[in-house]
Amino acid sequence: MLRLNTRDPGFDKAFRRLVRDRRESDENVARDVQIILDDVRNRGDAALAELTLKYDGHALSDDADWRISAEACREAFDALEPGLRAALELAAQRIRTYHEAQRPADRDQVDETGVRLGAVWRAVDAAGLYVPGGRAAYPSSLLMNAIPAKVAGVGRLVVVTPTPKGQVNPLVLAAAHLAGVDEVWRIGGAQAVAALAYGTARIRPVDVITGPGNAWVAEAKRQLYGVVGIDMVAGPSEILVIADGRNNPEWIAADLLSQAEHDPAAQSILITDDPLFADNVADQVGVELALLPTARTATESWNSHGVIIEVASLDEAPALANALAAEHVELAVEDPEPLFRAIRHAGSVFLGRHTPEAIGDYLAGPNHVLPTGRRARFASGLSVLDFMKRTSFIQMDEAAMRAIGPAAIALAEAEGLPAHARSVELRLGI
Repeated sequence: MLRLNTRDPGFDKAFRRLVRDRRESDENVARDVQIILDDVRNRGDAALAELTLKYDGHALSDDADWRISAEACREAFDALEPGLRAALELAAQRIRTYHEAQRPADRDQVDETGVRLGAVWRAVDAAGLYVPGGRAAYPSSLLMNAIPAKVAGVGRLVVVTPTPKGQVNPLVLAAAHLAGVDEVWRIGGAQAVAALAYGTARIRPVDVITGPGNAWVAEAKRQLYGVVGIDMVAGPSEILVIADGRNNPEWIAADLLSQAEHDPAAQSILITDDPLFADNVADQVGVELALLPTARTATESWNSHGVIIEVASLDEAPALANALAAEHVELAVEDPEPLFRAIRHAGSVFLGRHTPEAIGDYLAGPNHVLPTGRRARFASGLSVLDFMKRTSFIQMDEAAMRAIGPAAIALAEAEGLPAHARSVELRLGI
């Protein structure tokens, strides 16, 4: 774990190094992914079968090996323990309510020259959702991806999820049923992303691919952007906690480890103005790690990428937060509003001492698919808009053409495009 202090002479250099640390896939991953994508594009289902057996130990022979039926998803939902089923339903309801408010409105107006202008929003025809499988499966991620797509009006919703050694996670199937997924395919990795993008004899292609995955999945999405739309290129998880000394160190330590347990490359950062509190949190992290079943992953993450930054005043924190542009930012202070107003770059912000990031991962409502790797400087979390596109339209009559047509002719001639000018001139009788 790295300890920094803004008053130390070497702080600026050390902080710049921290900001530049990408913690993402290397050139070898990019090369390997390109080979997989080409293989699936050229050989389709045969490549999928070979790669699934190689990486997941699961043989794709008959239809049941390839695809999980809607009936199996319904049975998994019905078999859930009642309390867990209620929790999943509450999460789905809250996620749906939040995302329904994101649906954009069409525009249709006539301006002062008589030109009709506007835009209509339409959902993509098909969306593919990547869902990690096996023991690391996350039904919450399926809900966070599938429900916005359904709210947008996507006609066909396809899930790909690996089933290592044939292992199926019933929670993922239950979430697929609850969200109204149309197809669930038992494939994963870069090869699954390729199948969604290019299509195979069995799997029809989609228009947009979303959902979290490992470095190979993220790299496959990056390379296939343009063939399909994607939500974002996501890297390892990250959390930034800005906290004063009046917090419970145990709470803050647990918050930091909530992201560290995701991935050895995840990053947890604490900014505080209280040195004693910083010491107490560091000590408490050690205590928590001794109790966590996920301690191996969390310990590697904390030891390799964890950071505690001491500041003279929390007024310094927003500038540091904006430079880090973290995926998750907690403001664990009595009055978080001043800090919140000063933070421009963050995937999602959690306000106050009683709002842990973990609540946002499950059922607060806003999406938990968020930009990582400082991409919050220019990107937003997953939303209904990721499954929709806007089509503008224009309508003119003769009077409108007379009003603005001459200017179009002048601009076309200035650009050296006479055919453009003539298409307008003919309508004006010039």
